[in-house]
Amino acid sequence: MNILIADDENMIRQGIRRTIGQALPTCGIHLAASTEEAAGILAEHPVDIVLTDILMPGMDGLEFMRISKRKHPHLQWVVISAHSDFHYAQRAVKLGAKDYLLKPIGKRKLLECIEILAAEALVASQQANEGRLLKSNMVYLREAVFQRYALGLDTGKLDIQPFVENYPEFHLFMVRMEPDHKQTHLEHFMIENVLSELIEAGGSGFVVSLDRHSLLGIARVRDEAEAARLETLLESHLKRYVKVPLQITRSGVHHNFASIPEEVARLRRTPEEIAAAAADTGECLRKGMHTVDVALQYIRAHFTEELSLEKVASIVFLNPVYFSQLFKQKTGQGYKDYVICLRMEEAKRLLSDPHLRLADISERIGYQDMRHFTQVFRRKCGMTPTEYRHQGVK
Repeated sequence: MNILIADDENMIRQGIRRTIGQALPTCGIHLAASTEEAAGILAEHPVDIVLTDILMPGMDGLEFMRISKRKHPHLQWVVISAHSDFHYAQRAVKLGAKDYLLKPIGKRKLLECIEILAAEALVASQQANEGRLLKSNMVYLREAVFQRYALGLDTGKLDIQPFVENYPEFHLFMVRMEPDHKQTHLEHFMIENVLSELIEAGGSGFVVSLDRHSLLGIARVRDEAEAARLETLLESHLKRYVKVPLQITRSGVHHNFASIPEEVARLRRTPEEIAAAAADTGECLRKGMHTVDVALQYIRAHFTEELSLEKVASIVFLNPVYFSQLFKQKTGQGYKDYVICLRMEEAKRLLSDPHLRLADISERIGYQDMRHFTQVFRRKCGMTPTEYRHQGVK
């Protein structure tokens, strides 16, 4: 379990770390003196629980909690404050805080709170955790593909057809910070979250980071008036949260997905920035997860469903033939054999329950025809499901 303690008072940070560290020595503990430092830690390290003060440099803890929810929905939050004002506590609860602790925090109260949250984290099933990881990886892959395409870089054999189908018309929104300003995690984090929230509220779409200073949003909105309203809201919100010079630009409505690289180059204006972004993107993709790894996670979570090779290939934006080749190189098995093996292992596990009928087992692992299930099981395991059950093989 990993805990982030965000408080601008060093004595408070150290005291909380010492108390938790003595009681739970296996915990990983990160410290932040501002919301800017906290945003950087969330971007670079896995965190399960955040203890945040309300009044801190950069942004208050409650607002930081609110804008962090979209990108880090799994986090458990505890608000710590010197203020017993009911309004603060009410806002904290409304935002989903698990507890509201008043300074000075008693050791007993602090440890009770952390132990309860740790127990809740353990109760979360492995399947749910894998589901969150899979969703996160799918989002990452989608954004990495779009990012590379938008910059006019070669996408190799990555299939962009799902994007073309989902965005028959769209607007592009560009936010650029001044290149000579020292960009921080918090500013980038706030821009990404604010733009994402506004796009999701007004229609559908997502945001990608093009480089250290530029972010791009693609949005499907109702009409030009809604796009203009979104731009106005974006400017208003960012003036409130971001204190560095920045520029917001918007394209008109587009119906041709192939026009995106040219439009992005126009919005970015300088060839030097395009070259820098290309280098950043290449580095990002080199460090990223391999596409087949994402596909394997998806298959393991959905192998009991109708799951064709073409469907999985489209999910990870690859041509089916190319995906099939990569899959066999990665696993040493053909796609169909891999899925069958997963199903047969699950069938063996279910056969250990004497109360389950063969028809139920067959259906649970994705076979509507029990005779077909029996044939496949015999071919793979050398005996029928009934013989396997009678022999008591585990």
